[in-house]
Amino acid sequence: MTVLYSDEDVVATLDAPLTVDAMRDALLAAYRGRLIAPPQASAPLGGGRMVLTAGHLTGEWYGFRSYDTFGHPESGQLVVLHDARTGAVRAVAVGEELGSRRTGGLGGVAIDALSRPDAATLGVIGSGRQAWTQVWAAAAVRPLREVTVHSRSAARREAFAARVRAELGVPARAVGSAAEAVRRRDLVVLATTSTTPVLDAADLAPGTHVNTVGFKQTDRHEFGPDLLDAADLLVTDSPAQAAAYAPPMLAAVEPYADRLRDLGAVLAGAVPGRTGADQVSVFCSTGLAGTEVFLLDRLARVGATRAV
Repeated sequence: MTVLYSDEDVVATLDAPLTVDAMRDALLAAYRGRLIAPPQASAPLGGGRMVLTAGHLTGEWYGFRSYDTFGHPESGQLVVLHDARTGAVRAVAVGEELGSRRTGGLGGVAIDALSRPDAATLGVIGSGRQAWTQVWAAAAVRPLREVTVHSRSAARREAFAARVRAELGVPARAVGSAAEAVRRRDLVVLATTSTTPVLDAADLAPGTHVNTVGFKQTDRHEFGPDLLDAADLLVTDSPAQAAAYAPPMLAAVEPYADRLRDLGAVLAGAVPGRTGADQVSVFCSTGLAGTEVFLLDRLARVGATRAV
């Protein structure tokens, strides 16, 4: 029987620790060759595109995620999970929450793997859904002491800080500038729709870890080369997808390409992660293909257990 999940179902079932654990497993599976995850494909349709990502956990499942770029107010993502032994559709998720929590979970894995173990202060630039799931996941892997947030809308950043206080129990405050949000922070999240840099790397303290979620291509980017120049450790969740960006991803072109490491390889101990407290680490999230399906499989398993 195919199970249909709504955003409400996802929120009720997928907490941050479960999501981060699932994304850690997915990254390791991809590094070890069990999760086959080719770069995304897209179809131009005049005024917008349909985008498809797919994955196959060998011997267990395969599936895909699709979404569009038309910008309609009711557009939603579709994630479909097939049983690899029979081809049957096991589960379908419709909405935005699964994809957002997937991205947050990947960010949580990066923070856990790359930031200082004592990291406790977090600065956020952005106040949308992606910014929220990054903080939601960060709170699951580090004992956050304070969150500061800046975005263009004063009302939205105040609401974001209030939500952090109410739902995560973490002291949070809205601030009037990006610089104020990130100064003297152990962790920084960039989750904006800006096509020009919102961060001055000179405002970062030694030892900061940065998660970047928004635009990061050569023609549009929420951070500039100054952040990559400042990074002692530069990591992504999918080097293949980073290389496939068109136009190219900033971190995947010279002089940065040779420094870009695979987060899965860091998790597996195949390449070093942070080696010093004062190192600046940067995670460039691409959204490893197949991870939404991986998370839907985990959701279906947890849901079936709870239903028994």
